[in-house]
This record gives sequence, C-alpha cells and structure tokens, in this order.
Amino acid sequence: MKLAGMTLSAAGHYAKGRINRAMLSGEAADKARGQAAGEAALRIAQTLGELKGAAMKVGQMASMAADLLPEEFSQALSGLQRNAPPMDYDVIEGQVRAEFGQPLETLFDRFEREAFASASIGQVHRATTDDGREVVVKVQYPGVDGAVDSDMRHLKLALRASGLVQLGREALDATFEEIQARMHEELDYCNEADNVRMFHEFHRRHPFVVVPQVVGERSAKRVLTMTYEPGDSAAELDALGYTRAQRNLCGTNLWTLADSQAFDFGRIHADPNPANFAFRPDGTVVLYDFGCVKQLAEHVMPSYSALVRHGLAHEWGELDRVLIDMGVRKGETAAPPFELYRLAVDCVAPEFIGSETFDFHATRLEKRVVAEVAPAVLRHVTKFQPDKELVFFERTIAGHYANVRRIGATVPVQRMLADRIDGVAELLQIPPGEPAQ
Repeated sequence: MKLAGMTLSAAGHYAKGRINRAMLSGEAADKARGQAAGEAALRIAQTLGELKGAAMKVGQMASMAADLLPEEFSQALSGLQRNAPPMDYDVIEGQVRAEFGQPLETLFDRFEREAFASASIGQVHRATTDDGREVVVKVQYPGVDGAVDSDMRHLKLALRASGLVQLGREALDATFEEIQARMHEELDYCNEADNVRMFHEFHRRHPFVVVPQVVGERSAKRVLTMTYEPGDSAAELDALGYTRAQRNLCGTNLWTLADSQAFDFGRIHADPNPANFAFRPDGTVVLYDFGCVKQLAEHVMPSYSALVRHGLAHEWGELDRVLIDMGVRKGETAAPPFELYRLAVDCVAPEFIGSETFDFHATRLEKRVVAEVAPAVLRHVTKFQPDKELVFFERTIAGHYANVRRIGATVPVQRMLADRIDGVAELLQIPPGEPAQ
C-alpha cells in the first residue's frame, strides 16, 4: 500500500508540474520543473526508507546510478545509504532457528544480543563458536527475498510516472534487470559464501588483503557466519593517528586490489560502501560483504583500456567507435561534436594521471566534472544510453574514488595505468620502471 501510494503521489507531482510549466516559460518553467522533481523524489526516497528491507535496498542500489538520475532524486536517495535501525533480537533468533532447526544457544557458545551492524536487508551479530572461534553472523530479515521483484516493479513505475528519469523503456528496463539480478544474488547467502571463498583464494596473491573465511557448518541461505577480521574504518583514521605514509599505503593497496580484481580476476567486489572496508596501520585492507559481485563481460576491460588509450592520444573518431561498440553511444545517431570528448579528457587526464602520484585528498576532480563536463554531455544526451554491463563497474570505480578520498591518500595511479594498458607509458612519456605490485 505504501509503494502504491508512493507511485500515485509521484505521478500527481509530475502532472501538477506539467500543468504549471504549461503556463510558464524560460527560467520560471525550469524552477517549476525542479520543484516538482524535488517533491516527487523526496516522496519516493522517504517511502523506501520507511519500508526498510527490499524496498530500501532497491533505493540504495538505484542511488548508485547517479548519472542516470536528476540531481533532486540523487540527493533524496543519498540518505538511504545510512545504516538502518536494527531488528528486534527475537526476530533474529527466530530467523536463525528457521534456517537450522535449532536454537541459538545450541549453535553458538556466545551470541551477542545487540547488533554489531545493521543495514537494509539484514544485520550482523558478534558470536563465538563452540570451538572458540570469534565470528560474525549475518542474518537476513524475514520476507525480504520474497519482496524484491514487487518492490522493483513499483520503483520503476514510480520513476516513469514521476518523469524523473528521461530514459527509453528499453534502456531503463535493462538497467533495472541488471540491478535486480545482483539483488537476488545478494539475498542468497549460499551464493555469498561461494563469493567469499572465491575472493579469499584469489587474494592469496596479495599479502596486504584480508578476506574472512566462511564457517560453513553455521551458514545457510539466510544466515552467513564468517571469521571475525578486525580493522579500522576510514572515518576512524584521524582519531587513531594514522600517519600520512600509512594512509598512502592503505589507499594504494585499496586501489591496487580493485585494479587486480578487474584486470586479473574479471570479477569485482561491486559494493564500495565504505562500511565494507577496514584498514590496519601496516596497510592491510580488510574486505567485508561479498553479496554484490559482478562478473565483468569479456569486452569491458579491453574496451575500457581502449577508451583510455584513444582519449590520451586524442583519437576522437576511434574513441567514438569504441563507445558505439560498447553500446554506450547510439550508433544510429550522428556523432556528437568531438569537442565533447576533448572536454572530458582534458578535464580528467591532466589531474588524474598528470603527475607520478594522484592526491585523492586534495583533488576536487568530481566537482569539475559536474560543473564542466556534465552540462555539455546533457546537451547531447540523446546520443548516449546506459550499458547494463557497466552499471556496477562504474559504481565500483566511483565508490573507490570516494573511499580513497576518505582515507586521504596519494596513489601512483599513473604508473598503475601504464603497467596495465599498452601504449599509455609512451603517450605519457613515462620511463620504464618497476611494475606496480
């Protein structure tokens, strides 16, 4: 009922806004449009937040696609990234009993009643197994997995009815199908357990990465038990007195592990929420929450590398061809002015890879992109469309950019790209050096 009311309200705001704009022009019409969009966005975000569970998770995941959404909606959804209030202990105890057919006191030597962390679809409790291992137990809220498809349909309908998303039906459907597929995977803790084991094995090559181990005998479809791996959150580094050198090492290691997942593994930990990472003074990065993992399509990394190479070489025709091959640029439309590509590259490249190290703490690159590049792209938006294969890849890049900024690190991004992408070292005139580890 709440979701249906949300959709009707959003549609009403849109209709009201269209009537008001019909009687206005120019600046006044733009102001009316913004006000109507803001009211509809706020109603949608508030409803998703109230419902918690699957509906709230849908909103959180939709908020990652900020480039597809108007500013009013992105801002309204950003509040959904906060931790949700925890469920009552009795609900958690009942869910564990339903999964294992045994009470908590039989399964664990100790199980803390107070949640260690809580989110939209489940919460985590500290516990101790009967053999003395310190663990965390992730318990899914009852009924969440059965509501995903319905909640997704309501959100998509509300977005269409509100006029907030100016995308064709096919493009919007494809994007939502991708998010929906990852959500179903995230709600299957057996799938997440497999992901944890897989990433634990992959990161054996990286001594600076810690991935918890699954406690299989205490895990099921809606309950996941893993070894407790402590670490400090990015928000705590100031108070804990991390030095600049320690911050740089933590940030470089986080960027390196993400780089290696994409280029070497072809699978990425695709939920860059800062709560999913912790750090230690020796530079160790601890990874949590493997519910959202994206296996990259074969074309993604070669295409990404080609975009970087052609952009740095100012080969705009080739860059446009790659975008068409990726499905990002609509090939049936005329090419946008190549000045658009020059603007984007000249905004990003000199700062991001214009020196040996990139200071994530000092940069304001994201503000420049929003102020200088985004308006130019919007003028030619009909020539482009989202590629569902890139939704989680782009989310991950943007998320790690923000995470390394929170750490306040300086990272040798230039050398990393040169080691990964053929031709970049020559284009940037970087002398041969030791490969980034």
